[in-house]
Amino acid sequence: MSAAPAPVDPVDPIDPIGPIDLNADLGEGFGRWVLTDDEALLSVVTSANVACGFHAGDPATMRRVCELAAERGVRIGAQVSYRDLAGFGRRAMDVPPDELAAEVAYQIGALEVFARAAGSRVSYVKPHGALYNRTVHDAEQAAAVVAGVRLAGGFPVLGLPGSQLLAAVAEAELPPVPEAFADRAYTAQGTLVSRREPGAVIHDPDAVVARAVAMATVREVTALTGEKVPVRARSLCLHGDTPGAAELAARVRAELLDAGVQLEAFA
Repeated sequence: MSAAPAPVDPVDPIDPIGPIDLNADLGEGFGRWVLTDDEALLSVVTSANVACGFHAGDPATMRRVCELAAERGVRIGAQVSYRDLAGFGRRAMDVPPDELAAEVAYQIGALEVFARAAGSRVSYVKPHGALYNRTVHDAEQAAAVVAGVRLAGGFPVLGLPGSQLLAAVAEAELPPVPEAFADRAYTAQGTLVSRREPGAVIHDPDAVVARAVAMATVREVTALTGEKVPVRARSLCLHGDTPGAAELAARVRAELLDAGVQLEAFA
């Protein structure tokens, strides 16, 4: 058996700031409906989570985003989800593990075609929406996602620190990549506040920028209830489906660079 890939260490023991990846959800339109400003965001981020058709995205959109990402040297990631176009992948679903593993592999494989055609490749995988949240606590669904990732060839996986998903990724000898969200509220336990709860999404641009810098430098975030929560992330997620997302992402990038943070893709 070949040596296992080394897990991604979110904190360099010598440099307490260390490199940070900026990822964003892209290609989240469908047909004539456009949601994200893909071209603008691809001038800011270092990694692109591309919708693979199950919660958003279509073949033409996937191809276009892969071509743009490849032109800019941005890493391409498969943003896999439950099969839920109507609910944008944010509705809770019960999918048998074998079926979920196959659907995850199917989505990765579809994106890989377009990434390769653009002269790039799929570099990592990130679950979306309800699937992401489910795999924080559900070991069975987390294992199914990882089984799908391995079926598709094996990739680094983005997930919430301390989640069942990242534990399953490490057990499968794949690189786990912890991430944080500057525009999402946190609980005192370090998990994301449900979007069904008031205050779950941070809308104040100044607050989002300040939180991003704190996450990358002092490695902490203030929970919705006021506690300081440690954050050990290698990647920061910037949501692309919020108004003014591209401008906000550019501000976050500029402030991180001003704070001495090195921006670097993890894959």
